[in-house]
Amino acid sequence: MDEFKPATRGTGCPLPGGHDRQSDKVGISNLNKSQDKLLVALLVVSACAWAFLFYSHWQMSAQPMQEFRLPSTGLTAWTAIDFSLALLMWAVMMAAMMLPSAIPMVLTFARICRKQHDSPYQLSIIFVLAYLFVWFLFSILLSILQWKMHNLAWLSPMLENKQPLSVAAIFIFAGAYQFTPLKNGCLKHCRSPLGFLLKYWQADSGVQGACALGLRHGSNCLGCCWAEMLIMFAVGVMNLLGMALITLLILLEKMLPGDARTICRISGLLFIAWGFTAIMTI
Repeated sequence: MDEFKPATRGTGCPLPGGHDRQSDKVGISNLNKSQDKLLVALLVVSACAWAFLFYSHWQMSAQPMQEFRLPSTGLTAWTAIDFSLALLMWAVMMAAMMLPSAIPMVLTFARICRKQHDSPYQLSIIFVLAYLFVWFLFSILLSILQWKMHNLAWLSPMLENKQPLSVAAIFIFAGAYQFTPLKNGCLKHCRSPLGFLLKYWQADSGVQGACALGLRHGSNCLGCCWAEMLIMFAVGVMNLLGMALITLLILLEKMLPGDARTICRISGLLFIAWGFTAIMTI
């Protein structure tokens, strides 16, 4: 007699033999609860990040200009505290703008882990932390760029760009990047959570694998969206409307059905047109 082989699910994990419908219902219920907890946690973190940005914007707007403190424009004027505050602002901004678009990937990862591991929630947290770490590293570069722009006196006390040529250059560059193969290649991974996970996730890799996968997904998202983040230097670093519109654009790029290249091209053309408009107003 042939040896009995248990059925397998789509992830290649065997189903335990002898189970009944009641145990299936319990498993599905536990999966749904775990998914709900993870979704709530991600939404809470995103909301807290946005709340911090709203508070920072309110503080900048409400504080009298004579009391508002910014580092002076000297080459060595910024202290470690100044740089740390700028880094904190950028890191929170990246989390607020990028975490919502990562939610489908995180939930898909948790669902696959639930079929393979006893601790999908912990692995999902590691995945998210690794993802955010990539954007934290990028925040360091953005903070350095802000410091350099202060040195050139290009930013106002409200962190608005005072150089129309640099505004135009940022928009034109960001628009041109929307048409590049790198942009579309990275976006392809971001738009297909299941395909990405089936390709790169190994069930027996555990914590190390979850960390590596989060770093890989963060790198793909960075390759997709880094040029759009530079637009904050054109519209005003603390421009809440600018943050919201870029976040919406990223969500549409990753989640809108159909060919993502269409919205990339449309937004790219709009950015380029905005850049040339800025040149004509000089």
